[in-house]
Amino acid sequence: MSVVSLLGVNVLNNPAKFGDSYQFEITFECLESLQRDLEWKLTYVGSATSDEHDQELDSLLVGPIPVGVNKFIFEADAPKTSRIPDAEILGVTVILLTCAYDSREFVRVGYYVNNEYESDELNADPPAKPILEKVRRSILAEKPRVTRFAIKWDSEDSAPAEYPPDQPEADLTADGDQYGAEEAEEEEELAEGAGAAVDPDAMVQDSEMAGAEVDPAVAAEEDEDASSEDLEAESSGSEEEEAEEEDEAEGDADEAMEMDGVEKPSGSNGAVAPQADAVMVH
Repeated sequence: MSVVSLLGVNVLNNPAKFGDSYQFEITFECLESLQRDLEWKLTYVGSATSDEHDQELDSLLVGPIPVGVNKFIFEADAPKTSRIPDAEILGVTVILLTCAYDSREFVRVGYYVNNEYESDELNADPPAKPILEKVRRSILAEKPRVTRFAIKWDSEDSAPAEYPPDQPEADLTADGDQYGAEEAEEEEELAEGAGAAVDPDAMVQDSEMAGAEVDPAVAAEEDEDASSEDLEAESSGSEEEEAEEEDEAEGDADEAMEMDGVEKPSGSNGAVAPQADAVMVH
């Protein structure tokens, strides 16, 4: 919170001739007693391309400052034309009214200033060397640009917070040790959860079906085992009629083998020509 607040600035002599003094009626409010004076300054910007032509027209110390609303008149001389390039005298420039406490600026008011000849003939065809007696100064007092700054006043509590704030603990740990640590932990948890939800046996079976080729000999052995199991299951029903139904059991076995996709052996070597099922790989 600012101890001193600028309430208003009134430009008194405006418009005026180029060589006339500047006069401002300044009103401000002081919320508490101050140990030092306020320093007011008026600066004339002599060139838009370089600050070496800037001139401090005047400075004024105001104090002691009573608590409450205060008003005074600040008067400053016109700029010295010897320090301004001839090409920069006419046209638009800027003046800056600033106030500081203990060499710390807390408010700045900027005004645009237009310098031109009083007659239209000179403005239409200006001479190479400006005629200062015929130049008129006009301050755009209706549209000031006010900038305020937070400063430390008399007490330490009034000092503004540092930006960015100090973070001594941030220098104790290297960035590489912490960068991405949380993301890595989340990925590990997701991986563990996915592994627990999937049956390992099912994964093995799926991988075998997806990537392995079907061996005809192995397929034939599996078909024979399946058919023999079916035969044993059928023949275990009645031991007393085993001899009578032997021929029927052989016939049933042949039918079971045909249903499983395996033809009966042909030829003297007993080779089996298997018929493999189609496998769809995703």
